[in-house]
Amino acid sequence: MALLWAVACLALASTVSGCGLPIISPSLRDNEKIINGYDAVPGSWPWQVSLRTRLGSHFCGGSLINENWVVTAAHCEFNPYTDVVVLGQYDRSSRSESVQVKSVAKVVTNPNWDPETINNDITLLKLSSPAQLGVRVSPVCLPPANLVLASNLQCVTTGWGRDNIYSQASAVVLQQVSLPLVSSRQCALYWGNDITSSMLCAGGAGASSCQGDSGGPLVYQNGNAWTLIGIVSWGSKYCNVNTPAVYTHVSKFRNWIDDVVAQG
Repeated sequence: MALLWAVACLALASTVSGCGLPIISPSLRDNEKIINGYDAVPGSWPWQVSLRTRLGSHFCGGSLINENWVVTAAHCEFNPYTDVVVLGQYDRSSRSESVQVKSVAKVVTNPNWDPETINNDITLLKLSSPAQLGVRVSPVCLPPANLVLASNLQCVTTGWGRDNIYSQASAVVLQQVSLPLVSSRQCALYWGNDITSSMLCAGGAGASSCQGDSGGPLVYQNGNAWTLIGIVSWGSKYCNVNTPAVYTHVSKFRNWIDDVVAQG
């Protein structure tokens, strides 16, 4: 039986190819909230990573874009001397999950990152050794440059951020939330001139990401594959579910990402 199980696992792992195609399918429900929200299906968002201190404290999320690189938010301020990337995690309290803990060889922050305006909020992390791709670890697709997205497009964001507005504690198991994109014009009604062309807005319809979700993915399903269109960046201090949250507009940085990855 053990041999059969091993063969089955190898067969599943061998099907991991391309991007944005989780072997374990996510389950999406209406009206999900990361605040008081729903647990994700274990392994269904295999590009989701946790950024942690070496002592094990989760502080941000990120997305695996290939076996060597993770994309996250610049404001997460990843320190390669004190922090690590954890792949394949679902339950942060579990001691039995087969996770990969990676140090980072290179941190590349977008040169136009502005911490005052939180504009161009994107950083790339090169893993010190390639991720082992398989059932619970695989990359998300990147969007083409200057992808045009329709308002009200349904998207999903995931993370271990706060799941209760009355507590500062991060979620123990990976949370997910479905939420619509919001036009820049509508988003400006909440945030004024703080919104730039390098940002996307989503939510404001009873659901929101929150502190601790920063750096994590905002994805949409394009055909069968999931594509990374946003990075959790900033929003309401109190995670107001009726106010849109703001995400880094990944397609605006596609050429920069390609250049950095090509340079190694």
